[in-house]
Amino acid sequence: MGREFASAAARWRHLPDMRVRPEIVAICNRTLSPRRIDWFTTHVPQIRQVTDDWRKLLDNPDVEAVYAAVPHNAHREVYCAAIDAGKHLLGEKPFGIDKEANAAILKTAADHPGCFVRCVSQFLFIPAVQRIGRMLEEGAFGRIIEANVGFLHGSDLNPNKPINWKRTATVNGQYGCMGDLGPHVMSLPIRAGWRIRSVRAVLSNIIKERPDGDGGTAACDTWDNATLLCEAADGVSDDVFPLTVRTQRISPGQTNNWYVEILGTRASVRFSTRQINTLEILEYDGGEQSWRYIDMGHEVAYPSITPRIHQFGMCDALLQMWGAYLHELDGGQLPGRFAGCVRPDETAVFHKLFSGALLSHAKSTSVRL
Repeated sequence: MGREFASAAARWRHLPDMRVRPEIVAICNRTLSPRRIDWFTTHVPQIRQVTDDWRKLLDNPDVEAVYAAVPHNAHREVYCAAIDAGKHLLGEKPFGIDKEANAAILKTAADHPGCFVRCVSQFLFIPAVQRIGRMLEEGAFGRIIEANVGFLHGSDLNPNKPINWKRTATVNGQYGCMGDLGPHVMSLPIRAGWRIRSVRAVLSNIIKERPDGDGGTAACDTWDNATLLCEAADGVSDDVFPLTVRTQRISPGQTNNWYVEILGTRASVRFSTRQINTLEILEYDGGEQSWRYIDMGHEVAYPSITPRIHQFGMCDALLQMWGAYLHELDGGQLPGRFAGCVRPDETAVFHKLFSGALLSHAKSTSVRL
């Protein structure tokens, strides 16, 4: 993800209206891997500090803001230290390995109001999702009947795939797939103002051992798949509706499918990154009910030199996310409610839901939140 940001920074000229421009002056890699370090120093010549100690990076007065892409068990220490050092921060999800770590990060951020702190959320910036956000702001759906969101992967179906840190609870956390995929899934419902009142969760640990890379095997002690049935309430009318949340690392045939479906009395939408430029909309005014398909093109929150008729990709979403972060850091007004990165207070909702889901699964019952 660090290389993704460096690539986005190299494309900054695609955002002609931005008053601010990022300059990458320091990088930290814990192993000083030549393969990774050489990539940065070759393509980002303005780098003036290369270190394997993130504390030294935080001591660098030339560093104003930090992007921290570290495993979940390091979030609390690294994020709090960055904020304590007076650095602005964009952190990775889930913003703490558990509820306690998240609370500590949020307290540190509150103690340093001069530090601008946000969490990654690139899926919010896909044109179709921006259109859905505007529909939510306008109340276009009428009364919400039902909503379904999810993030599905299929690569872990292969039992011979070597283990990595996301499959061990000590590093990834007890949430398993929920902590890794769930924040992306929940960014839209939370920004919409929906309140999760209860959750009934079914969690699955499907492949319990994997190759360890040294000729042996290692235990996979995290949840591979999670299905959550939530009682949600509209933040405006307080009407209650079912919200189904699916996060799966083992979903046969899927690659990187983030999806959302909202069904309402006046309008409904369906979207999936499998067809990232297509939005399905059904608008109902008492006549025939029919779905129509919209080719979204490059309809973005932050104007780009790319013509609107051109297709949008995930690299564009990352560039938009970084544009949103630096635009707001620079004091810019967000062009819409859904055009900003995830706030610290919103990450607390992740942890409340995922902690409730763990308890729900353990007790085989619905848990009030």
